[in-house]
Amino acid sequence: MTSSLNFRLARIATCCAAALLSLGATAQIASGTTGIDATGDAKSEMNACKTGKTQQDRETCMIEVRNANAAKRAGKVDNANGQFAANALKRCDVFKGEDQVACQARIVGYGKTEGSVAGGGAIRQVETVVVPADATNVRVQPQTSTDIVVIPGPAAAPQ
Repeated sequence: MTSSLNFRLARIATCCAAALLSLGATAQIASGTTGIDATGDAKSEMNACKTGKTQQDRETCMIEVRNANAAKRAGKVDNANGQFAANALKRCDVFKGEDQVACQARIVGYGKTEGSVAGGGAIRQVETVVVPADATNVRVQPQTSTDIVVIPGPAAAPQ
């Protein structure tokens, strides 16, 4: 029975990891509350500068828009071939096991995020529950009001 449970838990973990990675592959980078107009449209970006909807002073903002558009016209804009989500997930490669799964969950948007890049940093938090290897039934009682990631514990060695 324990062997069957471990196999099922391992399958669940594999499916969860695959789902997290597939979500990450389609995740979009949002401008959030920074006020940054990331449309790439010079008129729209310049309007954001003129109406004070950015975090820069008006003159600096307008210079940045002009410089960015000059770089765009010259073909010098590098957007990493749109690999932002994949690059973000690669940062989780330094972790192993449950830490890696929790990192991937935070990157693709599970849990809670506070703060912003413009404000000095974004703090991402996700609650993880590691299921004991010998568990046959598990009742999860969340400690937070955000998403929970359930991770099966290490499989017990066959007897």
